[in-house]
Amino acid sequence: MIPVSEPVIGNNEIQYVNECLTSGWVSSAGHFIEEFEEQWAHYCGAKHGIAVSNGTVALQAAIQCLKLEPGDEVIMPTSTIISCAQAIIYNGCVPVLVDADISTWCMDVEQIKSKITPKTRAIMPVHIFGHPVDMDIVMNLAHEYNLKVIEDAAEAHGAEYLSGRDTSSPAWHRCGGIGHISTFSFYANKIITTGEGGMVLTNDQLYADQLRKLCNLCFTQEKRFYHTELGHNFRMTNMQAALGVGQFERISEIIEKKRWIGSAYNSRFYGIDGLQLPVEREWAKNVYWMYGIVLDERKGIDAREFAKRLKKHGVETRPFFLGMHEQPVFRKIGLFKNEIFPVAEHIAKNGLYLPSGISLTENKLNTVADVVKSVLKDLV
Repeated sequence: MIPVSEPVIGNNEIQYVNECLTSGWVSSAGHFIEEFEEQWAHYCGAKHGIAVSNGTVALQAAIQCLKLEPGDEVIMPTSTIISCAQAIIYNGCVPVLVDADISTWCMDVEQIKSKITPKTRAIMPVHIFGHPVDMDIVMNLAHEYNLKVIEDAAEAHGAEYLSGRDTSSPAWHRCGGIGHISTFSFYANKIITTGEGGMVLTNDQLYADQLRKLCNLCFTQEKRFYHTELGHNFRMTNMQAALGVGQFERISEIIEKKRWIGSAYNSRFYGIDGLQLPVEREWAKNVYWMYGIVLDERKGIDAREFAKRLKKHGVETRPFFLGMHEQPVFRKIGLFKNEIFPVAEHIAKNGLYLPSGISLTENKLNTVADVVKSVLKDLV
């Protein structure tokens, strides 16, 4: 079976983790944590990095530090992982959904303005499968309506966005360094991994200070075990950070491999009728975290059945996200009643992604491409 993704752990990662084991610095203190925070923040163009235990709690902490009030609204895409909506709800706020863009599969930024109400306090753009959201539109709306932007870059390590295209000085920025606060996941299938793990980035010193308190049980500096606020234990371990430092040393070659995978699949699938491929807008540098495809409904089968047929030939896949408006858990609590998002529903039904990990060889990629084309040919 050719897996969707598997991490590649290098010698330096092993060396750094062994250093933690032999030194005894295995928990949430040690020099690798600070190194990883500083390296990742600088790489993304942010001043402060706060390492946490996973990407889900990164979102939860990011929203909590904004100090939103119960009932405040946060606009987000329906087509994303449940962590995004869950973090909003856990903070007493209300997720307000927009549909996916038919080409990039990210949030349709043209729908955001119509969803802004007097209760709106923030926008949460989510970069999907390695392609950036069109952030200028998001940031301009945030400025116009005095909103905060919580940028979820969990799937877009190293992806770049060209901002200021309508000005005399456009500039490329890495995803995660654009919003007021941003979050990352370093799960095992991410571009760089710490096993589990995540990070929150910001340029705001007050947010950074609050995040460090929230993620460390709100200990006070003046008096140990004296608490004036309730916080969380969202800390990353030194061993996780050591793995991250080693992974970060290879990020350029990892992204180069990811972009090669995207280009190689594109060249093999180009021109196949009824198969939508990933795009790379002129204002984006896609890192192809996962290589997604969407079937034309006229093919007569959905992605679930297509995945079963690929699996019989030794190719593992994963489905696209099911929209938040179709999640039973949210319907049970009365959210998103009668809401319809056609693009998100289409790609959830007909989209899947193919093996895309950096361990993928050209021979295996060719096998995947041949299997996909063979199964598609059988549908004719």
